[in-house]
Order: sequence, then structure tokens, then C-alpha cells
Amino acid sequence: MDEFKPVSDSATVLTELMIPSYSNFGGKIHGGHILALMDKTAYVCAAKHAGTYCVTASIDTVDFLAPVEVGQLLSLYASVNYVGKSSLVIGIRVEAQDVRTHAVTHTNTSYFTMVAMDEAHKPILVPGLLLKSKVDIRRFFEALHRKELKKYYKQEEARVKSEFEQQEYLEILKNERCKIELDEKA
Repeated sequence: MDEFKPVSDSATVLTELMIPSYSNFGGKIHGGHILALMDKTAYVCAAKHAGTYCVTASIDTVDFLAPVEVGQLLSLYASVNYVGKSSLVIGIRVEAQDVRTHAVTHTNTSYFTMVAMDEAHKPILVPGLLLKSKVDIRRFFEALHRKELKKYYKQEEARVKSEFEQQEYLEILKNERCKIELDEKA
């Protein structure tokens, strides 16, 4: 196994024509289909870097920025943004192109955390990431920062659960669009 691999070695592009069977009731391409393509692209990118089978561990926020139309070409651009011991963060940018006008629209962005697995389905060490550009460094740092934020949010969620004071939270909720009808049995 190589000790370090550059981002460019595993950069992946998947392009697919959006056909009517991929559309939802509104006539746009179903978000679930786009997510499946994103997951497939993340896998290919991660497996190329790791040199082994990888599984999806988590997906950070998927932003749907614009609808995708039937007949457009959907291109998914993936790169390894960060590696840990067995995990890889894959950044994905999705663009739709109208083949008649050549207009390109950025439709989605997301970050997939993938884990490399050995033959026994146990996490395995992946090569480090060789950062060769300012963009590579920025993306690595941003992924590291998102990792720290996820850890903070988990800790904060656990703190709120353990320190839950009903009256304090009820006061905060008074200004929100909710109606509280407490069931005394619950």
C-alpha cells in the first residue's frame, strides 16, 4: 500500500443522462435517485484511494440547490477531501447541463464519510492524503473542521438530554410555531 496518495489519483466524475423513469410526480428528477448516484460516486472515489471495499458511514447535509430536469446530463464530481485511519471524507459536487443551451447549474453539494473494510469486514488503514494544492489543503482543513463540529453537536445533544429542565425549554418554545398539549401519562 502506498503511504500517501494525491487527491488527483482518486478524483472521480460520473455523468449520466436523466431519463423520465428517474422523475418524481412533479416532473423533476427524484432526489432519492440523485442521492443514490452520489453514494455510488463516493464509493468509487473512496475505493480508488483505499484500494479496497468501502462502506458509507454517514452523509453530511445534502443541499438541493436547484431542480434537475429530464433530458439534462447530470455530472457528479468527487474527491477525497480528508482521510483518518480507516475513514475518508468524499466531497461531491453535482452539476446539471442542458445539452441544448450548454447551461450548467450547480444542483447539489454533500460530504460522504466512507470507511475502508478488509476481507473480514473490519475497518482497515487507508493511505494518507498527499495535498498538492491550496484547494487540497483548504478542503482537508474544512473537513477537519466539520468533523470537530459534528463532535461538538453530539456532545451538546447529550448535554441537553442529561440537563433537560422542562420549564426552561417550555419558555424557549413559547416563541416558536408549536402548540404544547402535555399528556400527563407520557
